[in-house]
Amino acid sequence: MDDVKALIRDVPDFPKPGIVFKDISPVLQDPAAFNTVLDALALQAREAGAESIVGIESRGFIFGAPLAARLGLPFVLARKPGKLPAKTYAVEYELEYGTDRLEMHVDALAAGTSVVIVDDLLATGGTAEAACRLVEMADAKVVGLLVVIELTFLNGAARLEPRPVQSLVRY
Repeated sequence: MDDVKALIRDVPDFPKPGIVFKDISPVLQDPAAFNTVLDALALQAREAGAESIVGIESRGFIFGAPLAARLGLPFVLARKPGKLPAKTYAVEYELEYGTDRLEMHVDALAAGTSVVIVDDLLATGGTAEAACRLVEMADAKVVGLLVVIELTFLNGAARLEPRPVQSLVRY
């Protein structure tokens, strides 16, 4: 993962002053690095016993969809409000600067399904926790949260306990 970490660039003051954004674009532009990430995520998802992959909008889709295809598993969308056409579960959650909401189709997961949730980055854990709650509303089980980058100093993984979190690159 050192080669992948070397490709992740810092963008200061984005999206607002004082934030250092971890940009994964260079990883996506390098097919070998992107495949290294997908291989590592696939190994973790298999070890967790995933039966379905849930991707968090929007960068979780970038990793989650090819991961699900690689593993021959269903891919489920966790989206921002109003983007899914059929009946949905919805979870509102707190952000540093207000609230947001995630939604998932009510028929996306069968009860008892073992689910791995995928996203590009784990910071405070609010969005990931909302995705977990959606899965749990469907009576499915979160068997893992997989992220490419974890900002450990924000303690997002602690917020998600006892659900297991695995990250490929940590800051």
